[in-house]
Amino acid sequence: MNSFEALEFDIILSRLSEHALTEAAKAKCLSLKPCLAEREAKKRLDETTQARRLIEQAGTPPLTSMTDIPQLLTLAEAGDMLLPDQLEKFLYFQTSCKRLRQYLQRAESTCCPIAFYGRSIDDLSGIGAEIERCIRGGQVDDRASSNLYDIRRQKTAVSEQIKAKLNSILSRNKAWFSDSFVSVRGGHFTLPVKREYKNNVPGTVIELSNTGGTCFVEPSSVSRLQQELDLLELNEDNEIRKILYTLTSLITEALPSIRRNTEAMETLDFLFAKGKYSIASQSSPVTLTASREIRIKNACHPLLDRSKAVPLDFELCGDIRGVVITGPNTGGKTVALKTIGLLSLMAQSGLHVPADESSVYSLHNLYLCDIGDGQSISENLSTFSSHMKNVIEIIKTATEESLVLLDELGSGTDPAEGMGLAVAVLEELCGRGCLFVATTHYPEVKTFAAAREGLQNARMAFDRQNIAPLYRLEVGEAGESCALYIAERLGMPEYILANAEKAAYNRKVTEDGDIPAFIPAPKAAAVSSPRIVPDKAQKETSDDAHRFNIGDSVFILPKKEIGIVCAKANDMGEVGVQVKKEKKRISHKRLRLHVPASELYPEDYDFSVIFDTVANRKARHMMNKRHMEGNEIIVNEDDKAGF
Repeated sequence: MNSFEALEFDIILSRLSEHALTEAAKAKCLSLKPCLAEREAKKRLDETTQARRLIEQAGTPPLTSMTDIPQLLTLAEAGDMLLPDQLEKFLYFQTSCKRLRQYLQRAESTCCPIAFYGRSIDDLSGIGAEIERCIRGGQVDDRASSNLYDIRRQKTAVSEQIKAKLNSILSRNKAWFSDSFVSVRGGHFTLPVKREYKNNVPGTVIELSNTGGTCFVEPSSVSRLQQELDLLELNEDNEIRKILYTLTSLITEALPSIRRNTEAMETLDFLFAKGKYSIASQSSPVTLTASREIRIKNACHPLLDRSKAVPLDFELCGDIRGVVITGPNTGGKTVALKTIGLLSLMAQSGLHVPADESSVYSLHNLYLCDIGDGQSISENLSTFSSHMKNVIEIIKTATEESLVLLDELGSGTDPAEGMGLAVAVLEELCGRGCLFVATTHYPEVKTFAAAREGLQNARMAFDRQNIAPLYRLEVGEAGESCALYIAERLGMPEYILANAEKAAYNRKVTEDGDIPAFIPAPKAAAVSSPRIVPDKAQKETSDDAHRFNIGDSVFILPKKEIGIVCAKANDMGEVGVQVKKEKKRISHKRLRLHVPASELYPEDYDFSVIFDTVANRKARHMMNKRHMEGNEIIVNEDDKAGF
């Protein structure tokens, strides 16, 4: 799958082509590609703006599909005679040229440069008028020439004479005939003679009925008149061919003008298709720049319903060259990634995009994407292998003028190695100077992005209360997967959550190669049952919780906030931690030792200076001076720590 398909640009082009009428314009829509020259790219975008303005101010342009015109021109150029129905198709084309020319002349008042395309449409009204005079209802009209008029008048007179003679025979000998009317068989006027009376009517048998009971006979008495009628029909055919060749020659002589008109109409059809698509997709003209920056305001993926989609705001500018997007599954990370790439691609191809006009899009020499799992049975590629194959090619190809989009970077393999690869790839892209956006779940990648110059974190907002993604991108903050939280809200048993939390955050144990002491499932425990913990597991939990000492500097997962332990763990395994002057109880499973207290403070350091309450400090000070009745110091751990 190439980058255009990965970003669904082919679907956009297919929808664009639906607004074109001519085959040439449809083909041009489907083959549309981003322009690398800044001036040309801005010109194409401006033409789309002009086309939309004309449609909104002057109405839909009177274009035609011109389906058969190329074939008709080829026949005329080869010297073939065009038939009446083909000439009528050309007449329809000429009328459309005339109407479009008038439409564009009226539109010149809008001062849109493309309105002046009308001046390149030649006037073919002379040919159209001649075709209209000679052809009526798919036939050559009697008045196309005086000779044709005379021939057809004579034909009518001879036909009437033949009918009169045959009707006379019918009326005199009714018993001989199976019907009482004259019929035309094989171009001859005949009488329906019963088989047994065939010899009573001298003449030529032209046809037999299906049963053989009736003979259709041309009487000898009208043979001379029939011969005269045949000759008139031959003359008529010759005259018609003469008229048709004359009309065809008019078209042949005007072929250069007709081809200019065809090209002008196909070009205008393509431009107006872009204008129609802009209106249909509720899009806007945006700014293109050669500077390496992207500023997207109030944008929407063009394949989504804009009335329901959450607007996307995104910036990649200044010293920032890459953005790492994190957040929960189904939170919209991939949609945001595709939207950034697709809108850039559309704008650079001269299309309006569903975003505010204040949006700015950079020109890119390459769009390099790794989106989707890309598994291939035929090529024996796993998800990870496919990702790596794409990423390796991207690294080889990317330049400082490229846009790189990586979805779930480093996924599909061992988390530690996948994280390492993700960080290494981001570092390489930073060195290449290209603009890039990547999505990931790895917390280490978020940490790297926060610390690395030129990188910035972003997250997809999540409604924790309603367990629902908000599909809103927030630049500057790292997100979290919320997997454990979502599982808890959906009813996952507590002991499984505890085991998951232990496996996820007790990294020191797993890194040493030991298997964490998981809590077994309680017997007959339902999803909503209280947590049942065996005594051994309780002891292990207690030991693990009490390894944190007052004064220890700790990381609080998953955001890796730094806090200071201000109270030992309680019976629930919750450790008191002070974070930014706020004290709170946090499960020991969410804590990771950063710097032990022994490395931060002297051996006999008085932590009450930091953590004790003001009331306790005053009371302690007074008691050290003298005994006072009623003075007491609270020794409850929570109160002591100031909770």
